[in-house]
Order: sequence, then C-alpha cells, then structure tokens
Amino acid sequence: MKTLKFLSAEALVSQVCGARGYLTSVAQNLYPLLFKASYVIEQGEIIRDLVKHWPLKELDLAKLLGETDDHPEDISHWSCRVCLEACLTGLLEYVMSRSASDTYTKRLELVDFTGIKDVEFQSCKCKKTLGKWSRTERISQLSFDLLVDMQEDWCPPAALDMSVDVLTDLFVTERNYDLVEQALLMRCHSPLKIRCVTFRADSLATRKLFYLIKLAEPDHLKKLEIVHNIKLDMGHLDVLLSTVTFPELTALTLPTRTFNVQRFTAEDETVLSSIGEKLGKMSHLCELSVAFSTLTGRIRKLLSPLKTPLKVLDVAYCSLNHADMAYLANSLHSEHLQVLDLSGHNVADLYPSTFFKLLSHASRTLKTLILEECNIDEAHVHMMILGLTSCRKLKDLNLIGNPLSSRALKCLFKAFVDFPMLKYIEFPVPRDCYPDDVTYPLDETSLTKFDHQRYEEAKEALNLILFNANRNDILTSTPLFGSYDPDIHETSHELGVLLLKSFKDVLDNFSKNLKNE
Repeated sequence: MKTLKFLSAEALVSQVCGARGYLTSVAQNLYPLLFKASYVIEQGEIIRDLVKHWPLKELDLAKLLGETDDHPEDISHWSCRVCLEACLTGLLEYVMSRSASDTYTKRLELVDFTGIKDVEFQSCKCKKTLGKWSRTERISQLSFDLLVDMQEDWCPPAALDMSVDVLTDLFVTERNYDLVEQALLMRCHSPLKIRCVTFRADSLATRKLFYLIKLAEPDHLKKLEIVHNIKLDMGHLDVLLSTVTFPELTALTLPTRTFNVQRFTAEDETVLSSIGEKLGKMSHLCELSVAFSTLTGRIRKLLSPLKTPLKVLDVAYCSLNHADMAYLANSLHSEHLQVLDLSGHNVADLYPSTFFKLLSHASRTLKTLILEECNIDEAHVHMMILGLTSCRKLKDLNLIGNPLSSRALKCLFKAFVDFPMLKYIEFPVPRDCYPDDVTYPLDETSLTKFDHQRYEEAKEALNLILFNANRNDILTSTPLFGSYDPDIHETSHELGVLLLKSFKDVLDNFSKNLKNE
C-alpha cells in the first residue's frame, strides 16, 4: 500500500510544469522517491530532469524501482520505453550540463541498469518495452555520441574529467555489433563507461564473438550466454576458455550442438577433458546450460571437475544415458540444484530409479523442474506423484509436450494442490484432445490440430481442482510454442532473416552441386 508520502510525490510529479521548476530545490534524499513516483505514473519529462540533476553517488534502478517503505510493490519488471529512454536522455544531459550549480553538485559515480527484468506483459501505461537488445543499442549510442561531441568541443570542460560507470546487460547481434564494438573500444575516453555485467550474443560470427568478449572486460563478467545462431563447436569453446579467463562468472549458456559425442575422436575426448578442467577453475560457476548438445555417456567428464555445486543445470535434449543419470543422481550437484531441465529424455521408462533418486537428493533445494517431451503418459502418473512428493520447495513445473490424458492431468493436479510452494504449472494439451492417430513428440503441423472446445473443458476442470483446494495462487498455462523468451521475442525479425538467408545458401549450394554433376 502506498504511503501518504508517496501519494504526495505522485501528486507533485503529475503536475509536469510546476514540478520541473521545483526539482533543483528538492532535498537530495527525496530524489529516489520522486523517481519511483514518476516511473509509476509514467512521467518521462520528470524522470529526465531528475536524472539530469541527480545529486547522489548512485542511480541503481533495481533499488529505485524495487520494494520500498513508501511503495512496497516491486516494479523493476516494468521495462517501460518512455521511462527508460527518458532516463538515458537525462543521463546525457547530466554529462553535458554547463550550469555552474550543476557542476558543483555532480557526484554521480555509478548507474546500474542491470536490475530491469524483461517480461511478456507490461504493466506500464504505454505498454511498450525497451528490451535488453534495445537498451544495449541506446546505451552504446549514448556513450559513442558523447565521444563525438568531445571531439567537436561541444562538451563542457567538466565533462572531460567526469567518470561514471554504467553497469548494464549487453545483448549483441550482427545488427548492433559495430555500434557496441565502437562504444567498448573507446570506453576509456568516454565520461560514461560501459561496464558489462552479463553478456548475451546471438547471430554473430565466431571471430566477432571472441573479439567482443575480450572488449567486454571478461574478468568482471557474471553471466555469459552464447545462443542459437552462433556456430561454436567444442574446439572453439576450448580456444575461448584457453585465451580468456572468467574468474567471476556464475552462469554459462552454450549454443546448440556445441558438443556432439557421436563424432568424437580420441583427440575430441582430450578436448572435452580440457574444457571440463577449465570450467573447474571458475570457482563461482553455479549455472550451466548445454541444451541440445549430444553428451551421451560424457556428462561426468564435463561436470566432475567443477568445484562449486551447480544450482542451475539445463541438459535438455542432450541424449543422456543411464550412466549420465546415475552420475547426476549421485553427484555433489544433486543436493544443490534449484533449477533442473531434463526435457527430451524418457526419464520414466529408461531410468526411473536413478531419475527419482536424483529428485530425492534435490528435494530440499529444487524450485523449478522442466520435463518437456519426456514421454510421460498415464501409466507413469502415480510413479511421478511419488517421485515429486518429496520436492516440497517446488515452485514451477513444466510438463509441456507429454502425452498425458485429461484423466492423468486431473490425478496430477489433485496431488499438486498439496505442494505448499507451487505457484506455476505448464501443462500440455491433453492427449484425448488430439486425433487418435497422432504421434509424440508432436510436430508443428500436429501441434495446433486439437479439439479446442474439449481442451477448454479440460482446462476448466483442472482449474476447478485448484479452486476447490483454495489454491488460486497456482497459475497455469499451455504455451504451445514454448515459454515466452523476451530476448528471442525482441530479435525475432533478425533471427528470421538469418534463417531465410541460411536456407537460401543451402539451396544455392545444392543447385551448384547438381550442375557440377
């Protein structure tokens, strides 16, 4: 609930013309309050002026927009375009201001944009987001523009001695590569110094990826995501880890097919061991995603050198065998896992005992379990309930893509109401809503060809189970094409163009081969 103090701040900033005239006379300790009040009612001009005259050493968006005594609601998931662009414009004007009074009061040393969370549905009035990719572009452009202004003597003398660290999450693709490269390359000369906390790269050549990682100060990186349209094989990864150190890295995501043991030679085995050893030197690494790599029989070789237990492990579609699952169940990691993705593995048929042993060992910490397309059907329901019962801290459960009938889902939901921490379930379209001849896993053509009326009836019955058990706090959904990913959503057009280009290249090569024959 908003306090009277916060309501008063909202009333002040709602009068744009009047408020802008009084900002320079406001007590310094009221700036954070006025910033959040302006953000809530989307007063971009006030935010711009507040940042322009910011009198404190830090401007941390996570703290400013998070829970406060005067406004308990955390609004850091409002990646509002109007407010964030106003904040960046105000930052530029902070540096460029020539006012003697402004120069005297300038104390800003740190601006932190890393607390912004990107979500699917925006609560701000404009409903428009400034996502991670766009923030990367805007911040890089801001830093570069300042350099240009300095070269043309448009900057005030005080700006030349100014140094403000701008903490941010960089998201780089081919489309914004040149701009980010220039901003990082010339960072030491700019008053606004980009400090990369997390680095995400997609649709980039390997050479450009390596170069940009080195520019991004890898010694201070906390999270590295190399995803989708980057061709990074095991050899490339070994070279990267041999030439660049990541002493502070806590999370690593690798692209599809980084590992493929089906083509392994004796030399590849040595390279895999080398990668495992290098990962083991990352003393803070606790999150690892190697989804869609083929790692059959090699998970021990990759993970056993790690000295820090993993809290997040994504081995979706990695073709793990019984030996891999046995290692995971008995490893040091099992008792610390908070997020586990085993999608694409027939866990209930191929290795049920080791799978449930893994769940048992992880039960004290496990919060998110993802089991997409694991061929879990009606015959496995009671077994699954027994296996999951010990996971009392489970908050999120994903069962998308499994051939579960309406009856099987009802049995599961009746058990789920007793999970005290459970808040979110992704469940599949029931098997009986599809034609009898459909096969699993479903292809994109079959995915949407189900009886929608029957699905709505099944969904209503499942929600009724939750309602009757007073568990309206559990949200449910059936995302047919996977969970929402804000980063993919923001760059979907660029990814689509790249896929079309790749398809065209394949066709061209095929045509050339036909002509040569």
